[in-house]
Amino acid sequence: MEKRFHLQENGTTVRTEILAGITTFMTMSYIIALNPNILTNFDVGSPLWNGVFLATCLSSALACLCMAFLANKPFVLGPGMGLNSFFAVLVSSIAAMTGMSYLRSFQSALVVILVEGIVFLILSLLNVREKIVSAIPYGIRVGITPAIGMMLISIGVGSNAGIYSDSGGPFYVMRDFFGSLTPSVAQSAMGTGYPRMVLTVVTMFAGLFFIVVLDKKKKTAPVLLGMAAASAVYWAGSAFLLGENPFASLAGASFLPPFSDLAETTLFHFDFQGFLQIGWFTALTSIITFCVIDMFDTIGTLVGTASRAGMVDESGRMPRMKQALVSDAVGTIVGACTGTSTVTTLVESAAGVEAGGRTGLTSLTAALLFLACLFAAPVAAVIPAAATSSALIYVGVLMLKGLKSLDFDDIDQILPAALMLIAMPICGSVGHAIGLGMISYTAIKLFSGKGREVSPLTYGIAVLFLVKFFLVL
Repeated sequence: MEKRFHLQENGTTVRTEILAGITTFMTMSYIIALNPNILTNFDVGSPLWNGVFLATCLSSALACLCMAFLANKPFVLGPGMGLNSFFAVLVSSIAAMTGMSYLRSFQSALVVILVEGIVFLILSLLNVREKIVSAIPYGIRVGITPAIGMMLISIGVGSNAGIYSDSGGPFYVMRDFFGSLTPSVAQSAMGTGYPRMVLTVVTMFAGLFFIVVLDKKKKTAPVLLGMAAASAVYWAGSAFLLGENPFASLAGASFLPPFSDLAETTLFHFDFQGFLQIGWFTALTSIITFCVIDMFDTIGTLVGTASRAGMVDESGRMPRMKQALVSDAVGTIVGACTGTSTVTTLVESAAGVEAGGRTGLTSLTAALLFLACLFAAPVAAVIPAAATSSALIYVGVLMLKGLKSLDFDDIDQILPAALMLIAMPICGSVGHAIGLGMISYTAIKLFSGKGREVSPLTYGIAVLFLVKFFLVL
């Protein structure tokens, strides 16, 4: 382990790295079921759903292995949320345009992901993506970390724990519980889901405060222990307050991976003929859109999380960035070949970094857990979303510390950072928030007569995002 991952050099131990890997995995394990739900329109149990489920586990595991052994970084990869929703829209659009079945449209859309992955692999090997990282101004690079923190907090109190009831849904903690005028209004809106919402709120904040107390007392693995404690609270509440068996999903659950469905639906099933039917303009704009969003999502997550972990040099650059970007590109290619949308570096990696993860052993641990979920997915499903919310909120708060590195007297730094802080949690995209930051920074410099301080590549990135926001259909 020492020879492979240089643990002492990075100030960590095998135990710390394994706990960090488990922590990260637990905070993002929701994607294992959510990703196939989104990509198949919640067609749970269908051959396509089973194929995407296995593709999610396999592509995430292989991408994490690349990150572990190529880059030796503690980042975990998986199908990106947001990008998978866009992919599902693309599949539906192809079906509407061509009249093909959803499955064949899905296989046609996988060609877009394959091309994107190949393009990124070439750009990474040629150091183009690394040069793009260097072109991001210092203030924006510093602002990425707290902006991701705001995004994690937003996910924790927002979209991570949705409640459904006879009144519809999903209902969310911040919007529908704390956003209601009175408890009676919330109860009337949520109907039968209100008791579960109360349990979710209690679980979320019990776990959060437990993590904080453990951290203040310098206990080992506070995030992981906090999630475990929050899970226990939720399970107890389900049993004694809601009268439900929290482990009911384990009864009769199948632990055998449906490999035959993967082979029949998504494994290397690229429909190039169907892809050509959508027209060159739609194909080109789809590829460009995926490339732009994924590129800056990945760059933002890597820079932001690495900054929080102290894995950057004095100029804010992360060593072995090229290897990390190659791992990301390989993950996307593997995802396309197995049958899922773009695989990218996940913001939940910040949870493992906060737990002490500093090397590839963290991502290796997560990879093994992804592979284990091929056979034990029902076990991962019993971890309540409210428990993972506790970790996301806590890590998000810690990442706000990056704001102290900004010069608040310099509007060139503050305005782009402020826009990213508000844009990232609202639009749900790291890449789009960076785009707003780059445009604002370039505009300030240009119209204040300091345009020569901006590099040509920075201008190019700003123009690219202007085209992306206003011209790409």
